[in-house]
Amino acid sequence: MTTPLTRTYDTYHFGLSLDLSDKQLQHLIKTFNAPKDKVDAALGGRTSIAITQLEGIGSVVVKYYYRGGLVQHINQRRYLNLGKTRCQNEYEWLKKVRTMGINAPDPIAFAYRGRLLYQGWLVTREIKHHQTLAKISHLKEKQTLDLMKAVNKQVSTLIDNRILHADLHPGNVIVDNQNQVYFLDFDKGTVFTRGKNRLRNRYARRWNRAIQKHGLPQTLGSEFKDMHSSI
Repeated sequence: MTTPLTRTYDTYHFGLSLDLSDKQLQHLIKTFNAPKDKVDAALGGRTSIAITQLEGIGSVVVKYYYRGGLVQHINQRRYLNLGKTRCQNEYEWLKKVRTMGINAPDPIAFAYRGRLLYQGWLVTREIKHHQTLAKISHLKEKQTLDLMKAVNKQVSTLIDNRILHADLHPGNVIVDNQNQVYFLDFDKGTVFTRGKNRLRNRYARRWNRAIQKHGLPQTLGSEFKDMHSSI
């Protein structure tokens, strides 16, 4: 994996896949600081994004990181810096899984501000004209069945490489208008050191728990379970 370019601009520390100009960095910092409220993402996640046009690159997505659990009531956006920031971790995992053939957003930059406590952001190229797999599953059963084949193929690739996406569910799988499936939210990605069967079961439990909790069509669950029980 290529080491990102690093740069400090103003009080922000950047990791970059491209050598961005001062003007581009200024635009990103302005976007980072635009008023933004935490919103509930698909299937109950907590996130917030902004879409902006970055000169010379085009449409990009800026992801803001928010804390969950009880700590969110005290501190919504600051994280303890223990050596690698959450935004850098996601940037690196996106780079890594894309080399394996996983469809995931193309990372352009990560940025953080602060030392012991930091705020972080991730910048990726926008995947246009997309819907979540969760939404499609309510509307188009046949398309969902076809899409699940692509989902299972990519999950199998993750399993073969012993990679755990800690929160994979139909709400952070998106589908573009060409029926290409993309996996989002790799910020808690880890290398799974135990057996592949355990990893398979971990994916299946998380996936099916989301389906039950959020009342999604059972087509999603049965297809996922059937495909992985046969591997």
